[in-house]
Amino acid sequence: MSVTSPTAVRQVVLNISGMTCAACAVRIEKVIGRMEGVEQIQVNLALHRASMSFVPGKITLRHVEDKIKQLGYSAREHHATEENRGRTDPFETVRTGTILLISFLFMVPFLWAMAGHHTLTSSLWVPELLLNPWFQLALATPVQFGIGLPFYIRAFQAIRNGGANMDVLIVMGTSAAYFYSHYLMFHPASGHAAGSAHHGSLYFDASVMIMTIVWFGKWLEALSKRRTLRSLHQLHQLRPETAQVLRDNKEQRVSLENVTAGEIIIVRPGEKIPVDGIILEGHASINESMISGESIPVDKKAGERVISGTLNLNGMLKIQATGVGNETTLAKMIQLMEEAQNSKAPIQRMADTISGVFVPIIIGLAALTFAAWYFVFEPGTTGGALEKAIAVLLIACPCALGLATPTSILVGSGRAAQLGILFKEGKHLEMLPDTQVILLDKTGTITMGKPHVYDMMAVRRSGDSLLRLLAGAEQHSEHPLARAIVEAYMDRREHGSGRESLPVCEAFQASAGSGIRAVVEGKTVIAGNRHWLQEHGIAPIPQSTRIERWEQQGSNVVYAAIEGEWAGAVALRDQIKPSSRPAIQQLQAMGASVIMVTGDHPQTARSIAKKVGIREVYSEMLPEHKAALVDELKRQGKKVAMVGDGINDAPALAAADTGVAVSRGTDIAKAAADIVLLKGDLKGMVRAIGISRRTMQVIRQNLVFSLFYNALAIPFAVTGYLAPWVACTAMAFSSVTVICNALRLQKA
Repeated sequence: MSVTSPTAVRQVVLNISGMTCAACAVRIEKVIGRMEGVEQIQVNLALHRASMSFVPGKITLRHVEDKIKQLGYSAREHHATEENRGRTDPFETVRTGTILLISFLFMVPFLWAMAGHHTLTSSLWVPELLLNPWFQLALATPVQFGIGLPFYIRAFQAIRNGGANMDVLIVMGTSAAYFYSHYLMFHPASGHAAGSAHHGSLYFDASVMIMTIVWFGKWLEALSKRRTLRSLHQLHQLRPETAQVLRDNKEQRVSLENVTAGEIIIVRPGEKIPVDGIILEGHASINESMISGESIPVDKKAGERVISGTLNLNGMLKIQATGVGNETTLAKMIQLMEEAQNSKAPIQRMADTISGVFVPIIIGLAALTFAAWYFVFEPGTTGGALEKAIAVLLIACPCALGLATPTSILVGSGRAAQLGILFKEGKHLEMLPDTQVILLDKTGTITMGKPHVYDMMAVRRSGDSLLRLLAGAEQHSEHPLARAIVEAYMDRREHGSGRESLPVCEAFQASAGSGIRAVVEGKTVIAGNRHWLQEHGIAPIPQSTRIERWEQQGSNVVYAAIEGEWAGAVALRDQIKPSSRPAIQQLQAMGASVIMVTGDHPQTARSIAKKVGIREVYSEMLPEHKAALVDELKRQGKKVAMVGDGINDAPALAAADTGVAVSRGTDIAKAAADIVLLKGDLKGMVRAIGISRRTMQVIRQNLVFSLFYNALAIPFAVTGYLAPWVACTAMAFSSVTVICNALRLQKA
């Protein structure tokens, strides 16, 4: 999953194992980020991944991986195909669960021995063997140095590299309990003769229970994290591994990796469509809910596009592949979603800053706690002072703080993808709720974007002749109005009104937002808006009540000139999307100022705006004018979102704080925006703002909980109200609580 850009900067995603808390992620970012040749690195604790860009000529990927290994972690390049085939477990849930089970079996004798010391269970028979210090030592040693070995290794490597993380806290706490108990067994002067120390005077049970609870927390955390990746795994599972290809007039089942663009694919009822393509033969209902979020199946026939990953419900289709492999809509969706989840929101910087200094502070606080109890509150009582210091070490681990933001972004962006909304980076989830002004393009955003010719006025020639010349001139343009004129001529030809095919077009030129100029059959044809014709020296267009009526009705009008003379006009009508008016009302109710920006004539723009409830309109806007308007609003201190089709609106989309492309699925690769609405209507914008607001609410809840939890729990540990095993349990469940709170976003 890596690409090399023309500037020789390579971007790569690494799977990193061994991270246990936010301090680990911060440490990797700091060390790797300082290496020569590394442009940028962002470590995502929730995903156990790092997104990195580097210059191959200055540093190699192997060098980076080796450096990460020196820090106490392992790293390897992430490949999306691994998740697609379900062969990886990034959180090692099975391994973690196995270690937990083994550790729990070692802990059971200690739990049984403890039963005799509690009122409710004092009548339970406890074998003398379980109270024997040597037996306890035999049980605790493999747990401390076998099951706990990974913590020792990572703690040593962290300290060696000048850092401290959760592993350091765990090792310090459990080692203190283990070695102090060992000391008591062999020092009769302390009141415990070798082999005669009573169970209640030793702390082997504390070290074993802490290790077990830590692994229990890791197992729960792994399960929860794996659940947060559900939406991403669902996208991967939409990819079929094979396709039925027509080669040499024979059907062959081949691996999807061996399918090339242009080949003919056969898709039968009940099968997933493996590629992006155009239907050559057949008719079927296609379930596109997994791509667009729209639950109603779409009827498709010959000549229409289909999207990879969608489901053929009925009918056999013969499809010509136009997008295969990483160029399919589904592959682009997966790529965008992974980029969003690998990125880091600005709010995460605060948590990283706190986490980076938290562990050293807690170690110092634990030392002060031990000294205070040993020298002041209970002079000479080593065991009591040690218990309280251990509790401080364990309760204050910043795991929950480090997971608060990335986990919420992971779940929020995943839920958005299920609804057909793709955030390119996690930061846009944070920025979108602050949007004050929303600029809306008209064609394809508020309207259907599929105009049709419904009236025409010709001067000094027949309507058929004018339409023929206009269609010939517009045939190379991708503008929706141009396509509608070409389709109108082709329809007339098919029904007998036109006698010839499209004429040859030469010297074609187009100006975005204005019009076109071309030579057709030796005649210079100029078509576009009024200003475009005036720029080419065409005499002022005569006043016409007919044209005025078109504009008042909200029609698009294309003016035409042939050989430098005014030749007539074509009226096109674009239907307003049924969802536009209610969506705009909802956006306004959310507190946003909604403005229409369009290149259409003022009367046309005002007519459409009035129908959908928009009061502020900017008309006859060229692409550069839209971008200038965005810049002006930003200079006024406003947060601006631009919503458009991602083509003519590209400058404004790039200039806005948040660019939103309204796409019909297959245009996803062309979207020059921060957010892509796959369903293609403004309801997606309402949902995007709603999800981003809820995501930010959950992030703030998690951060407040994490900070409040530590602020509240540490005093209890310092004052002796939390036993070490209770502190360890609370620490583990604080991380799980943060993850579970983030999982609520799956129902947003």
